[in-house]
Amino acid sequence: MTLTATRLDLAALNAMDRDAFVAAVGATFENSPWVAQAAWARRPFADTDALHAAMLDVVREAPHERRIAFLCGHPELAGREAQAGTMTTESVGEQRSAGLDALSREELDEMQRLNRAYRERHGFPFIIAVRRNTKQQIFEAMRARAEASTQAEHRAALDQIGLITRGRIDALLDG
Repeated sequence: MTLTATRLDLAALNAMDRDAFVAAVGATFENSPWVAQAAWARRPFADTDALHAAMLDVVREAPHERRIAFLCGHPELAGREAQAGTMTTESVGEQRSAGLDALSREELDEMQRLNRAYRERHGFPFIIAVRRNTKQQIFEAMRARAEASTQAEHRAALDQIGLITRGRIDALLDG
């Protein structure tokens, strides 16, 4: 599922049945249409902020195991999904925006090492809103966050997902 190129207005989104709503916004949360399915019941949304907050609340209110599975559904930066060409269209564009599709051999080796160390320590991939960071900032954040507590990283990953998904929702909706 990928985000539609057609921009929607909030009134139309609020009026959609659940299947249409999920088809329209389900891809905003990486490979997790269940977020949109649950958020649909919280309509009508007064504005884009309310829509985004409702979707984030669905994730935050999910059982711990489901949140971890959700985090694990995100691709590693310049990882095997990128190499295999199996990332969502949105993730491809986001990683490209930070130059992660054009790493030198040394950078790619370091990225893979950092990805592995982070996942081994925390149990889920490193997640960052790449559109808001340079390649150098991403490397610095990976090094620093690998040393944080897993509880802190769980919160940081969800915060970063909030930034990522807000950008995706803003790109999807008019106003």
